[in-house]
Amino acid sequence: MNRKYRKTVIAGNWKMNKTPSETKEFMAQLKTIMPKGRWCDIALCVPAVCIPAAVRAMRETRVGIGAENCNANASGAYTGEIATNMLVDAGCKYVIIGHSERRAMGETDADVNAKVLAALEAGLTPIMCCGESLEQREAGITDEWIAMQIKLGLQGVAEDKIRKVIIAYEPIWAIGTGRTATPEQAEEVCENIRTVVRKLYSSKHARAISILYGGSMNEKNAFELLAQPDIDGGLIGGASLVPEKFVKIIEAANQPTV
Repeated sequence: MNRKYRKTVIAGNWKMNKTPSETKEFMAQLKTIMPKGRWCDIALCVPAVCIPAAVRAMRETRVGIGAENCNANASGAYTGEIATNMLVDAGCKYVIIGHSERRAMGETDADVNAKVLAALEAGLTPIMCCGESLEQREAGITDEWIAMQIKLGLQGVAEDKIRKVIIAYEPIWAIGTGRTATPEQAEEVCENIRTVVRKLYSSKHARAISILYGGSMNEKNAFELLAQPDIDGGLIGGASLVPEKFVKIIEAANQPTV
């Protein structure tokens, strides 16, 4: 982390877990054990039906609520989809875009790009995901693959908007598997992501953008991962469903930095 230039962000991704009633209970527990430090931003991206309950429960806290997906269109005949203006009106601050689980359902880099642009236009902070498969890592094309995802995902994002984007690196082989990239592996990719942003924009913008690591970050490995200079937080899956575990990751993010 480097708090001198950019924000540290701990974001939870609940995926398809918890009901609105369970959300209310979770938030009540979380509020009682939240750390007092204000060194990192905290987000919880929850299922769409849980957003109103989450927003109500955390209204007077520093926890921002986010969605797990959005549609790039403002309105129309898209049954089952949710537009960015609907998320904003519901109280969302963040939206996850391009998670590997969405990509596995057929979401393309063009879809990701359209959603990023729509989110920014609506005033949401997009958490744009990227990551490689085990086959791609073993083939030695991780850097090229990630660079392609970043370049396509950020197409058309203006210089004055790039700082509002958060990039989350999630190696597909480490999501929900219990396997985690070593701190050195994660740092190497996050550093390369920053290099891609620098080439697309500038050194100033690259220093300012927050890059998160996801992929089985938990309360046991968070401190070491977050100690890396180019890892500015985490996109947390399973551990974000348990208040005590999520708080330990927040505490790890509040560690002193050089």
